[in-house]
Amino acid sequence: MSAAPAMADTAEQESWSVQTSLSEVNGSGTSGEAMIDVQGNEATVSMNVAGAAETFQDGPFPHAQHIHISGQGVCPTMDADEDGDGVVSTPEGQPSYGTIGTSLTLEGDTSADSALAVERYPGGAEYTYERTFELNDDTLAAIEDGSAVVVVHGVNPELLSAEGQEKMSPLNEELPLAATAPAACGTLTASQMEEMPEGGADTGSPVNTDEGSTMALAGAGALGLAAVGGGAWALHRRSVRS
Repeated sequence: MSAAPAMADTAEQESWSVQTSLSEVNGSGTSGEAMIDVQGNEATVSMNVAGAAETFQDGPFPHAQHIHISGQGVCPTMDADEDGDGVVSTPEGQPSYGTIGTSLTLEGDTSADSALAVERYPGGAEYTYERTFELNDDTLAAIEDGSAVVVVHGVNPELLSAEGQEKMSPLNEELPLAATAPAACGTLTASQMEEMPEGGADTGSPVNTDEGSTMALAGAGALGLAAVGGGAWALHRRSVRS
């Protein structure tokens, strides 16, 4: 008996959209567009990304992507490089774009707990992404006040400085700095587009528009990547020095 009023309330909720153009960070060459259609607490996120790091060992380079909140609502410049290694790391960028409010995973959990769940992110040099899920209140508030920032992570290590290529990630010492460094960034603003422009090619990564089963980070994805690819990263680092 109570289902009908609830459905009516949902139908009457105002729909609105925000968008951003993603610009490269760390000289990554990565760019793209992101749009979020919001109705109540439900969001449909659509993204096109191109020029990203292409391969990791024998597979697509995984690109963690998030909506960051509670910062200045802007993308970092190279002035954010506090340690002078020529790379803006994720922590160095946080004063600009803030902490993770929502993880834009392909399936399962979308909280900050999935920040490095690399097996559940899209990958490759070009990809499209679309998923519908419920936003948490903090992310929704940041989108509404204009301080939410979309960040795509993962830079081709060959594009980093020699010092940056030798460093490990401050987020996980089993991963290289390049794996988690921000590659593209954009602040979400009121949308002027009715739909996403044609863009990035689909890499074949599955896009799941259902919430699916909840999966915690628990280091499984990040450590799995390190275990599988650690040798490849080491090999690359040795080849850079030779």
